Amino acid sequence: MRIFMFAAALRAESTNKKLINIAADLAKKANHEVDLASFSEFMLPLYDGDMEKNQGIPQITKDFVARMQKSQALVISSPEYNHSTPGTLKNLIDWVSRIQPSPWKNQYILLLSASPAMVGGNRGLWATRIPLECCGSFVYPDMFSLSNAYAAFDQNNQLLDEKLTARLEGLIKDFADHAAQCTR
Repeated sequence: MRIFMFAAALRAESTNKKLINIAADLAKKANHEVDLASFSEFMLPLYDGDMEKNQGIPQITKDFVARMQKSQALVISSPEYNHSTPGTLKNLIDWVSRIQPSPWKNQYILLLSASPAMVGGNRGLWATRIPLECCGSFVYPDMFSLSNAYAAFDQNNQLLDEKLTARLEGLIKDFADHAAQCTR
């Protein structure tokens, strides 16, 4: 199975980038093909209906959709901004939703988050589910929220807690198995 993955973070030392890299390694270990993207590839202007009318859908949006549609599943590791979805990710969701038929429809998505907060970005993941599901995506019921993320990684950017690594590995396996069954 081919899985498209990215961290919805721009900061170089983002804990979500560290987490998505671990998730990508675990998916590869399970013999999945991984397309790991950098979120900086998807820098879009703020959604503006007049811009869409006068200039059309930005090419970056079309490029994102093409990569997403080459895969059977999508994994996003997203920071939590003020208990919600980062504006940059919401903007990407909005631009993609303007293409018809909606590229989000029937996408199988797993959400992850790493946060210094004790709830691990879980509130942001719940907020991110809403627009994705409203656009027709199938967001996997289980999510992975890494709390206290600034202290969760070793010097090699691996999780210090082996139980968390095993939980993430199991989650990716279960998600990929589910998506594979549904996309046959």
